[in-house]
Amino acid sequence: MAFNFMKKKQVRSDPGAISVEYVSPSQFIESIADSYVRLADNPEVRMGVERIVDMVSSMTIQLMKNSEKGDTRIFNDLSRVVDIEPNPYMTRKNFIAWIVRTLLIEGGGNAVVKPIYDGLKLRSLLPIPPNATTFNTDEYEYSINVSGKEYSPDTLLHFSINPRPNNPFIGSSYEFVLKDLVDNLKQSYVTKKSFMKSEYMPSLIVSVDADSDTFSNEEGRKKIEQQYLKRENSRAPWITPQGIIDIQTIKPLTLNDLALNDAVEIDKKTVASLLGVPPFLLGVGTYNKDEYNNFVNTRILSIAQSIQQTLNKLILDPTMYFNFNPRSLYNYSLTELVTAGVQMVSVNALRRNELRNWVALPPDAEMDDLLVLENYIQAHDVQNQMKLVQNQSKGGENNEQS
Repeated sequence: MAFNFMKKKQVRSDPGAISVEYVSPSQFIESIADSYVRLADNPEVRMGVERIVDMVSSMTIQLMKNSEKGDTRIFNDLSRVVDIEPNPYMTRKNFIAWIVRTLLIEGGGNAVVKPIYDGLKLRSLLPIPPNATTFNTDEYEYSINVSGKEYSPDTLLHFSINPRPNNPFIGSSYEFVLKDLVDNLKQSYVTKKSFMKSEYMPSLIVSVDADSDTFSNEEGRKKIEQQYLKRENSRAPWITPQGIIDIQTIKPLTLNDLALNDAVEIDKKTVASLLGVPPFLLGVGTYNKDEYNNFVNTRILSIAQSIQQTLNKLILDPTMYFNFNPRSLYNYSLTELVTAGVQMVSVNALRRNELRNWVALPPDAEMDDLLVLENYIQAHDVQNQMKLVQNQSKGGENNEQS
């Protein structure tokens, strides 16, 4: 099954000729729906997506190696390509940002990258535009079509999210799920814009006891206005004959009267829920630290894990793997950071220079040694503890003197 949406295009030089143009699903929808609103054009969707994109792309990508004493970070040519310079034209942040944004919007849950090798050595990672990529699938396998050329998935990096139930090799986006919400939000903006222009609507109703012919034209209405409602001083009170003119004030409608704000807030919360971002990132509600950190632990790390597992295809050594480091994303105060670091230093779990790195301080030559309190020793070394040795010596001397 090919996910190729085709539309016919007439060529002017030969009206009878027909060419086939491949378009993405989103482009196909735009071509058949007059009122279609792209997800990227919706402010709420864009805010949520850009926040996810910025956070995932801000994490360093570490190449790790399993060992008996724990996993350690490896620095080599492969780690440099992935974490420093994926290709000559992009930084790691821009490269990962492209992947995440393509997954969430333009690529419909899919992003494809072509690795460039020099022998067995990885040279660069080149992103392939989503409008140049389609997928051909059958029941048990699939291939990737790039600008008319078919590739095996083993030769490319295919990043995906939200696997399709009937085609689990292919990802899916939120385009169809969010379409109605995006349309609702667009209509609310149109309504609000029209409402805000209503300053030219009258705030008063003036009833005049006069012949209706007097008000049959603009000239007659202006005459009444000049006679009774115009004053040289704008703050001067109106003086009108009793019983002839009745003036009533119209209370202007507000957005709350239209229940527009409530509807917009509900739609924003729904968009936030579908994107997996806290509502306050879309301007709804107040900031919550715990909710933000949970957002990092769930949504951000979920996308990062999907990307790093795909990047693992670049590794030949089975004991190595890529890992996104989320520590810089969490929201905690300097006091909380230092307190946790001091506790780890006190139990010999962290070097002082590592703690200095946490708070962006340069290393100190005198702070690279591990500090251990005298009481933190192994059980079999208790008899060698200095205090006990000294006490035993003093006790022996006292016994000899007595």
